[in-house]
Amino acid sequence: MNEDVNNTPKRGKGGRTPKNDPANYRYSVNFTAVEHARFLTMFEQSGVQSKASFIAARVFGDEFRVVKIDRSAMEYVTKLTSFYAQFRSVGVNYNQVVKELHTNFSEKKALALLYKLEKATIELAEIGKKILELSEEFKARWLQK
Repeated sequence: MNEDVNNTPKRGKGGRTPKNDPANYRYSVNFTAVEHARFLTMFEQSGVQSKASFIAARVFGDEFRVVKIDRSAMEYVTKLTSFYAQFRSVGVNYNQVVKELHTNFSEKKALALLYKLEKATIELAEIGKKILELSEEFKARWLQK
């Protein structure tokens, strides 16, 4: 029983481990309403996570980066992603249909159904070309900005 008492781990004091170089020095700045609005705009454009690190970067002359998000580009990418997902699902379904046609129907009936499927595939290819044209048009417009 004495062994259990001697083998118990020692507990340290809880809490976060202290930083090597803590930031203890604080300064206060007062802004007018117009200055505050301008500050918030600059802060949002910078993409920095905290206002303190943004202010420190400005004071010490770090590079000011502006991250702009183009809503039209985001919408375009979202639509293009959904089109890609639809194309993939159509391709998978296409393969499954062709396989089932060959296994479940006579050769004559399978060929007739494959002909209809071929027409639908041609229409799908035309839609794909239109998507590519739109992509090229968007790319050309995007690179001009």
